[in-house]
Amino acid sequence: MAERPFLSIVVPAYNEEAVIGRFIDSVRSEVDRPGLTWETIIVDDGSADQTARVVREAAGDDDRIRLVEAPHRGKGAAVRQGFLVARGQWILMADADLSMPWDNLSRFLDAAAQRDAPQIVIGSREAPGAERTGEAWSRRVSGRVFNALVRLFAVPGIADSQCGYKMLSADAVAALAPHLTLDGFAFDVELLYLARLAGFPIREVGITCHCRQDSRVRVRAGIASVLDVLRVRMKARPTSYSGRQGRPASASSPDRRRGSSYTP
Repeated sequence: MAERPFLSIVVPAYNEEAVIGRFIDSVRSEVDRPGLTWETIIVDDGSADQTARVVREAAGDDDRIRLVEAPHRGKGAAVRQGFLVARGQWILMADADLSMPWDNLSRFLDAAAQRDAPQIVIGSREAPGAERTGEAWSRRVSGRVFNALVRLFAVPGIADSQCGYKMLSADAVAALAPHLTLDGFAFDVELLYLARLAGFPIREVGITCHCRQDSRVRVRAGIASVLDVLRVRMKARPTSYSGRQGRPASASSPDRRRGSSYTP
């Protein structure tokens, strides 16, 4: 078996033929660096285009590229599939459209390297140091309304629950992934909600975000996400995860040291 990589990059992809090759090239050129071993797991979410073929060809030339083919169920289901096969010490969720430039990766790695490192580091478009470009006013407003509902009903203190870039320790993934149930856009909320219940510290780091102009999120998906947030709170939950006591973690903020194409 190949040596365990330091970083697994999990990418949900649905009809991303136009961008997935560029994503893979960017990982090879910008993530690949001395001392950082990695693998990229691209989960094809039942694409109707040639996404899987592009990834398969790239994987044939580089065994660090892995393709997982799954029926179309949604971003949450695709990320969950990637979590279950990831081998890295840290697992990073990423979007195929490269909405976050790779020079932001150091912000995640720096947080993970600190003495009081959290188990979960989430990219934030609202934290200090964050920048966003190309975002439509309507999308900005709808995103803030959704986040207000998330903070009210599920995850207080998290300024940006829906950014597509989140990095989790292997221990956190092993403990949380088996309990994830949501297949749609609100899976991020369920992930963070369960992480709080399990006592995993969460930290937000500000990132640069280049918003995709052809976002596929529509009104119907937004309504479904709101309903899913309510379902997160209504579901019965286990009180422990892989031996961890189910104690709520304290709210995280960018200043507190404890603790996609799909993106709404």
